[in-house]
Amino acid sequence: MTVSSHDGNLLVPPLPQDRIALDPAFGTRFMLFVDTEEEFDWNAPFSRTGHGVTALSGMARGQDYFAAAGIKPVYVTDYPVVDCDAASAMMAQWVSDGTADVGAHLHPWVNPPHVEKVNAANSYVGFLPEAVERAKLEALCRRIEERFGQRPIAYRAGRYGVGPNSARLLGDAGFRLDSSVRSRFDYSQQHGPDFCGLPQTPYWAGPDRNLVELPLSTAFVGLLRGAGERLYRAAQTMGPLAGALSRARMLSRVPLTPEGISASEAIAAIDALIEERVPVLNFSFHSPTLEPGHTPYVRNEADRAAFYNWWDRVLTHLAKRGVRAASLDQFLNAVPMRIETCQAA
Repeated sequence: MTVSSHDGNLLVPPLPQDRIALDPAFGTRFMLFVDTEEEFDWNAPFSRTGHGVTALSGMARGQDYFAAAGIKPVYVTDYPVVDCDAASAMMAQWVSDGTADVGAHLHPWVNPPHVEKVNAANSYVGFLPEAVERAKLEALCRRIEERFGQRPIAYRAGRYGVGPNSARLLGDAGFRLDSSVRSRFDYSQQHGPDFCGLPQTPYWAGPDRNLVELPLSTAFVGLLRGAGERLYRAAQTMGPLAGALSRARMLSRVPLTPEGISASEAIAAIDALIEERVPVLNFSFHSPTLEPGHTPYVRNEADRAAFYNWWDRVLTHLAKRGVRAASLDQFLNAVPMRIETCQAA
């Protein structure tokens, strides 16, 4: 494999020399990225209209909770949210207070320029024509700069939809970090990317290796977790076998998110990832989940109470394991400067 095969392609495994060894003083830490987006009907076809940005009180409550817990979330934010006066003003105050960071999150169907057909396949911005992906990314960055006074340096594609040109375009746009790779997940049956076989640990990406990829964290848990991705992927092709393995607590795939994952599962995943020597446990969820009625995960006040109870339990376990929160700056400062020129493998 040569460097040229990595020319912007975030769907290709990194070369061995592209793995990042963080500053040993950083230790094992965790980060929180919030996919900050409009509210829409997740069961309806994609549409340029029919969405809202109304979950602001839920977001404010969530930010108060995380700030009190010593967590500085990265709100990767899409166009409808940053275009909303009330939302952008609220988030700008958090940035000014030093309690949050704002990055970019691109939903192509609601992000100008509106030139592509709206459908499931085109909901993955990384699979659109390169010129369209570039134009949408620039429009989003420019709007964020207008609202917050600086261009974003952290990115997550909506629907994790990076593609063959994304790392190069992100580097060109001034991003320092991408967190779109959802290792151990395959969305190819939904027109999306296949991330199977990609690392859990950070690595350099892009043709110039000037972009840090920080994958979302997903663990395999259970008695057969040593077989990991190979066994899990094989089981997926064998009808009910995957479900049977999960119910028997033999093998389950557990992402670090409060959305659809129990606290007990998350705690087991944390322990598994620590055992794998993953240096950054990357948590995520969607901002509309912070207010009841917008996502399947928080439908009412009881669900919202359960959401915060999940975090109480998970944060208690992280503290027990000595895993502290890291901000975006702290993480990037732990990344060593890359000074060598990449060579062909």
